[in-house]
Order: sequence, then C-alpha cells, then structure tokens
Amino acid sequence: MKNLDNTYFRVLYITCPNMNDAENIARILVDNRIAACINIVPNIKSIYTWQDKVEESNEVLLIIKTVEDNLEKLEEVVKKYHPYTVPEIISWNIKSGNIEYLKWMTEVTNVSV
Repeated sequence: MKNLDNTYFRVLYITCPNMNDAENIARILVDNRIAACINIVPNIKSIYTWQDKVEESNEVLLIIKTVEDNLEKLEEVVKKYHPYTVPEIISWNIKSGNIEYLKWMTEVTNVSV
C-alpha cells in the first residue's frame, strides 16, 4: 500500500430509489469516464428525516471510485439524472491503496498524475 495525497483519489456514496436509476447513473458515469468503477449494492434500508417526518425507504447504494478532478462533473451528472430533489452525494478521501489500482483509476478516467 502506498500513501497518497489524501485529497486526490475518492470514494463516493450515492443512494438511489431503485436498481434502474442506480444502473442508469452508474452507466453514464463510467461510459463518460467520470468514474473508474461503481459497485451497486441492492436492498439497503434507509431511515431518515425528510420535511419534518421520519421516513423509511428501501434503496440501492452506489459506491463510486473516482478522482478529485471529476467531482464537479460527477455531481452535475448525478443531479441531472437522479430522481431525488436532494440526492445523497458523499465523498471520502482515499488515504492509501493498491498503487496499481489507483494508477488504473487515473488511466480510465483520462486523468494524468
């Protein structure tokens, strides 16, 4: 494992209401080289407050791997294609990882480091 600039490589969580929306957003992000890889995790249960009411929903989770340079475009795409008024877009810095995998991420997202 190699330590990296902990602001460059990112993992994001985005929840979607169903598999169709999740797959559509994932495909757009990968096809346009905004994300290197996206895992789709079905059947998660979310409990949250929305408009002063506690809600409970079954959702699908996207786990997205990308780079800092693509965050703005990623957010634009998600907001355009996501059915929620306020989609969850949460980003974490990757502090360390397999250097070959991280290098691959930059190659498939057309970013050079």
